[in-house]
Amino acid sequence: MSENNLKMSFEPTVIEHLGVKMYSHTVPAIAELIANAYDACATEVEVNLFDNPEHKIVIKDNGIGMSFDEINDFYLRIGRNRRKEKQTSPCRRNPTGKKGLGKLALFGLGNKIEISTAQGNERVTFILDYAEILKSKGIYQPEFRRESVEPNITSGTTITLTELTKKQGYPLDNYVEHLSRLFDFPAQDFKIKMSLNGSEPRIIDGNLKYDLLTPEFEWEYKDLITHIPVLSTKFEQYESSGLIKGKFITTEKPLKNNMKGITLFANGRMVNTPEFFIDSASSHFYSYLTGWLSVDFIDDDSEDLIATDRTSLDWKHPKTSKLRVFLGEIVRTLEQDWRKKRKDKRNKDVKQNIGLDINIWQSKLPNEIKGPVQEILNHIDEAELPKAEHTKVVEVLHSLIPEYPYYHWRGLHSEIQAASKVYYEQKDYYQAFLESAKRYISNTRDKSGCSQSRDQGLMGEVFGAERKEGKKRLRVTTGYKRPNGEVFSDDTLTSIEEGQKYLSMGVVTGCRNPVAHAEFVDLKNSGLFTEKDCLDALGLLSHLQRRLEDSQLE
Repeated sequence: MSENNLKMSFEPTVIEHLGVKMYSHTVPAIAELIANAYDACATEVEVNLFDNPEHKIVIKDNGIGMSFDEINDFYLRIGRNRRKEKQTSPCRRNPTGKKGLGKLALFGLGNKIEISTAQGNERVTFILDYAEILKSKGIYQPEFRRESVEPNITSGTTITLTELTKKQGYPLDNYVEHLSRLFDFPAQDFKIKMSLNGSEPRIIDGNLKYDLLTPEFEWEYKDLITHIPVLSTKFEQYESSGLIKGKFITTEKPLKNNMKGITLFANGRMVNTPEFFIDSASSHFYSYLTGWLSVDFIDDDSEDLIATDRTSLDWKHPKTSKLRVFLGEIVRTLEQDWRKKRKDKRNKDVKQNIGLDINIWQSKLPNEIKGPVQEILNHIDEAELPKAEHTKVVEVLHSLIPEYPYYHWRGLHSEIQAASKVYYEQKDYYQAFLESAKRYISNTRDKSGCSQSRDQGLMGEVFGAERKEGKKRLRVTTGYKRPNGEVFSDDTLTSIEEGQKYLSMGVVTGCRNPVAHAEFVDLKNSGLFTEKDCLDALGLLSHLQRRLEDSQLE
C-alpha cells in the first residue's frame, strides 16, 4: 500500500515538450484519451465538447477505473511502459500504448484537468493544475478527495478539462471525421460518441471515414491472391503476410489529400498515416487509392517501432522494412489491376451509351492503324475525363477511324462503292465483291469496245504494254509526267501497263472465279478466301477502276 498522498514525479519540461507541444491540436489529444479508455476495458467512451457558454471538454468512459494505489503507482508515473511491467488487462486487450506518455495529451488541451475515477467501493477525484505543476520543481502533489460509493455504481473515469489552451468553436463534423481516421477498433467491442453542447451524440467507428467515399473498385486483402494470382509469390516470400487484414479502395473521383494512401493500424490505433510505401507515386492511380490495413504484429514486440505521435513506423528497422517492401509490391500490382478494371469499365460504359465495342472495333482496324489508335485511347484513359466526356471523345475518334470495313469503304472508288453499297452495308462482303467485279468487267468492256466473251481474255486483250494486232487497247499511263516535266522511263510505264493487265486478269481468275463458284460459308470457315480477302480485293478493284477511268483508248 502506498502512502496516503498522490505524487507525480517528473521534470516540468517533459510535460511542456511531450504534452503541450506534441498535442497542440485538439483531435490527436482527444484520441490519446480515447485510447486510454479502450485500454481501461471501456466498451463506451463519450467526448462532450462545450463552447457555449463556457469552453470545456468532458471525456467519460465505463472502463474499470483506477484505485487510489493504481493512480499513484501507474497513472501518475510518466513514461511507464505497461507492457514491460506485464500489467494484465482483465478484458484481454492488448494495450494500444507503450510509452506511458498519452496522459500528457491532457495538457495539450487545457491547463486544469479534473479526473474522477471509480473502482469498487471508492471514487477518487484529483486535479492536475499545469501552472502549479510547473512551480513544483519535479514533485507535484495534486489536490484530491476520496469518497465511498455504493457497490452498484458503475466503474469508469471522467476527465474534465477547463482553462482550455484554445478557446474556439468546435467543428463537430470535422472532429468526428478526423477521429474516425485514427481508430479501427471493432465496433461491437468499443463505441465512441461525440457531442457538442449536449446535442445528440454522433457515433464514431472505423467505417465512418469511408462512408462519404464513392468506391469504384475494392480489394479485400484476404482475397488478393484469388483475384490477382501474380501476388501469390510475394505472399509466400513474406513471412508475416498471413497476419495482415484490411481493404484497398479506389474511388471514381480523386480523393482529398488526407485520404490518399493506405493507413496502417495496430491494435485498433493508427500507427502510420496514409501513404503508398513506394518512392514515387506520380501516377493518376495514387489520387484514387485509399484503404487500411491492420498490422497488429508490428506492435507485439517489446521493441517500440511506432513514433510517439503515431504518424509513422520506424521504417529503418528490419521488421518494418520488410513490411514496407511487401506493401509496395502490393500497391504496384494493384495499380496494374486498377488500370485493367478501369479500362474494362469505361469500355463497358462506352458500349452501353453509344453501342461501340472498343475491343471489336480495334480488332477490325488495319494493322498500320491499330497501334496509333491504341496509343490515342491510352492517352484518353490517362486524361481521366468525366464519364460523359470520355465517351464523347471515343465516339468522335471512332467516327474518324471506324472499323476496317468502314474505314476501308472511304477509300473505295465511287464506281466500286455504287456497285457494292447494298451488300457492303449488310456486311455481305462476298456479294459486295462479286457485284464490284461485275461492274469493273462491264466498265472495261464498255470503254474498250472489246467483244471478247471470256472475262480473263478481255483483260489480257485490252490492257498491257503491247497492243494486239488489229485490236484496240486501253493505255493507262497516258499524260503522266514527273514533277519536273520530264517523262517517266519506258521501263516504269511498261511496268504499270503490264501490271494493269495482270492484276486485272488475276482479280478475275484468283478472286472472282472462286467466290462465284464456291459456297461463301465454305470459303469463310475454311479460311481459303475470307471476308478480309474480299475487302482487300475490293481495294484492288478500286485501284484498277481508277486506272481504267483515266485510260485512253488507242
